[in-house]
Amino acid sequence: MKDESYSRILVFIAGLLGAAGVAMAAGAAHGGGAVRLLAPASAMCLVHAPSLIALDARRPRPGMFTLASALLGGGTLLFAGDLATQAMRDERLFPYAAPIGGTLMIVGWAAVALAAFAPARKSRP
Repeated sequence: MKDESYSRILVFIAGLLGAAGVAMAAGAAHGGGAVRLLAPASAMCLVHAPSLIALDARRPRPGMFTLASALLGGGTLLFAGDLATQAMRDERLFPYAAPIGGTLMIVGWAAVALAAFAPARKSRP
């Protein structure tokens, strides 16, 4: 398998793992019973997805990764900020902050998956 093909597959899998991890975390937060098993599955996905991205760091795709990082960063701030505000002050950051943040994170991980198909930046001599 050529290096470029391997790189695309690695980034694609990372994006899918990230999106699945966020979606499973949301399911675990809203469900009971056996749904609680989604929490450790989510953790495994969310731990390993960035690792795969780091492994592929040698072939940056700046446009897609810039978009993905903005979505992931903003989504994480909204999601975690809302949960932390609820835990510490028994208030919400603002209505629907966590679901909006979670949606942004899922879309951000999907952008990571799509980055597998974006052209890599050419190296300068």
